[in-house]
Amino acid sequence: MSVIDLHPDSQKMKVCFVIMGFGKKTDFESGRTLDLDATYESIIQPAVAAQNMRCIRADEIVHSGIIDTEMYEMLLRADLVIADISTGNVNAVYELGVRHALRPNSTIIMVEDEGRLYFDLNHVSTFRYNHIGFDIAAREARRASTALGELIAAVMVSKKPDSPVYTYLPRLQRPLLTDEQYAELLDDAEAAQTKLAGLMHRAQMFTNASRHADAKEMLKLAAKMKPGEPFILQQLALATYKAQVPTVLVALFEAMDVLDILTPELSNDPETLGIAGAICRRLWLELREPVYLDLAIKHYGRGFEVRRDYYNGENLALCYEYRGERQTNPDEMKFDFMFARKVRVAVVEGLDDILSMDDAGDRSDIKWVYASLSNCLLALGRVEEAAAYEAEFMFNMSTVWMIETFQKGKSEIFNLQPNRRSNA
Repeated sequence: MSVIDLHPDSQKMKVCFVIMGFGKKTDFESGRTLDLDATYESIIQPAVAAQNMRCIRADEIVHSGIIDTEMYEMLLRADLVIADISTGNVNAVYELGVRHALRPNSTIIMVEDEGRLYFDLNHVSTFRYNHIGFDIAAREARRASTALGELIAAVMVSKKPDSPVYTYLPRLQRPLLTDEQYAELLDDAEAAQTKLAGLMHRAQMFTNASRHADAKEMLKLAAKMKPGEPFILQQLALATYKAQVPTVLVALFEAMDVLDILTPELSNDPETLGIAGAICRRLWLELREPVYLDLAIKHYGRGFEVRRDYYNGENLALCYEYRGERQTNPDEMKFDFMFARKVRVAVVEGLDDILSMDDAGDRSDIKWVYASLSNCLLALGRVEEAAAYEAEFMFNMSTVWMIETFQKGKSEIFNLQPNRRSNA
């Protein structure tokens, strides 16, 4: 069944073209990672649908023409453009500039509350919304979607320029383009959007069911649709090593090959670094070759340094202890164990700050906050507090693989306990 069959009146609907990144992206100025898919699915898409408009995301345009002809055509022809520039995505900001040059009005800029406006946009009206952790709380999603819908309705009837170009050059005439191939472009983009979203949702469903090999196959198909997309490659590397097929070692090396495209040795992305660290740590556990442990420390350390990411910090401390127990020099051994302790103290302080916030319970990663607190406190000898947070994790967890991951981390702490006590 074609897109037109599914939406018989779609050719009569106005079109909203959405400019934004894909998946989870880190804003390196604020150090926060935002789930931009959650922004699109929870706020933008329902707001646009409520105004009876077709919603097409820029990432789904098939780039087959010279200098991305289709992209420029959409930026010119779309009845409305929404640009989310929350993480300073250079493509989104550039495409926003092109839209401002092509159309005097019907453009909305979005930015997350803690995000800054890039280039000369501080004087331009923007729509703001709030992330909690990676995700968006249900209450905020409802508020923001309703407010954005109201803004869309107002923008679509307003004749006032919202483009700085046409504001300061009021006599400038915008270019015009014929209808040739535009309708076909819309249908192709909408179909690609539906297909990619379906692959990513099925991959998540398989991951939640601990069917990592099936998730891997879905992500491989998604990666073919969007070559080089960091979020998809990160998830593919994760699913690949968790699938453990055909063997644990082969899966780990294959996962590293996938992640190498993102050059983890040069990356500042905490997600890339955390996955690279996890692969190297598991390679060390399998092969006991020090080079992999040192690489794990390098990757986790950079991920923790970039934004005090608690996942990277928790695992960095564990790797320092693994190295510490193998040191032959007493001073080096003491340094590694002391540094591990300092990292865990910093992780606990950071997570305590998170839990002190009124909306902490709305975070989508709250279960992992509890898990990291439990394991870090256990390693620091604060056993009763660790048990309390473990109970919170178990209450909030939703899948078997999450429990297995937590229990594996806990067992590693217990295995290192004698050395930790002797080097305290």
